[in-house]
Amino acid sequence: MQKVTIHTDGSCLGNPGPGGWAAILKLEGEDYRKEFSGGYALTTNNRMEMLAVIESLVILKSPCLVDLYTDSRYVCDSVSKGWLWGWVKKNWIKSDKKPVLNVDLWQRMLPLLRQHKVTFHWLKGHAGHPENERCDVLARTQASRRDLPQDTGYKA
Repeated sequence: MQKVTIHTDGSCLGNPGPGGWAAILKLEGEDYRKEFSGGYALTTNNRMEMLAVIESLVILKSPCLVDLYTDSRYVCDSVSKGWLWGWVKKNWIKSDKKPVLNVDLWQRMLPLLRQHKVTFHWLKGHAGHPENERCDVLARTQASRRDLPQDTGYKA
């Protein structure tokens, strides 16, 4: 399996508000680096953090070993601490008996997590990590665009 390092970030100008996501993908042992990003007119920061992960895994053409770095505790803990798998078993209900938010995106992420062997790593945001800082710039740039599409999965 190809080893891949991915850095992701999401951003919202207001929460909710216009949002952007970004990812940087690097292949181990190759001189390959790809930056990509996108955004939506009205969304949340958590949705953008999730989309950055989803879009970065979708782009991989075959199963990979992935080290994924994010400054989102929401995403990192939900997967790494097993909450996501518990939510699935409990039909998208959390331990506090409230419904899970962003189910549409978790459902998109699940098959990608099954396809790839992903290890999540949490990074402190805005702490000078070059790839995290670059993703932040890309995500904020996307959030600032005037021509953003609607996030049809966002429920106000």
